[in-house]
Amino acid sequence: MQAINNIVILTGAGISAESGIATFRGPDGLWEGQRVEDVATPEAFMRDPALVQTFYDQRRAALTAVEPNAAHHALALLDKKWSGDFLLVTQNVDDLHDRAAADMGIDGRLLHMHGQLRSAWCLNCDKRSEWTDDLSGAPACPQCGQSGFMRPDIVWFGEMPYAMRAIETALAKCDLFVSIGTSGAVYPAAGFVQTARRYGAQTLELNLDVSNGSNQFDETRQGPATVLVPAWVESLLAA
Repeated sequence: MQAINNIVILTGAGISAESGIATFRGPDGLWEGQRVEDVATPEAFMRDPALVQTFYDQRRAALTAVEPNAAHHALALLDKKWSGDFLLVTQNVDDLHDRAAADMGIDGRLLHMHGQLRSAWCLNCDKRSEWTDDLSGAPACPQCGQSGFMRPDIVWFGEMPYAMRAIETALAKCDLFVSIGTSGAVYPAAGFVQTARRYGAQTLELNLDVSNGSNQFDETRQGPATVLVPAWVESLLAA
């Protein structure tokens, strides 16, 4: 087995579900009671901006009631202690990885490929701002001062995920790719394991259940993220 120096980790909704955040698409096809097509596409925003803004305002406000769990903290510990290259890519729009890193006293080697609830994007000046309040009500952009142009800084269906070049560069260099709490159904993230394997990386999946992409990994482990991730991090650091 090759030595492990460079690690890329992908996380999805399963890692935050144990903190009380709903997974993106439930078994009934809804996300927090709404059809995904009604709140997570550019067309939905043009059709009914009030509905979309209110939906994300509620999701943003709900972050105050949740905390990082043992899996988030274990990955932050790994980030802090790992001397090789390390990149944590999350599909989640919550800030639980960020808070876990802050708890560990680090900035975190972290990329939010699908955006962040606590960020707003101004369509007038193309600038992004940290945001914790509501976006409904057409607030002024802190950067350009214009009102009515702010939208959630979320990558919707039909839009390009963020930082793809940096992610692909890291995948080409990594010795180990780990997928945690993802369905293996949403691209391009679902294809990361194939990219990593193409460049010779070892691959590991940690997931509550068998995913759509489980057969792509060298090893898969099933169970709660709060159990699997701390145990895996402990064994990796011990080695």
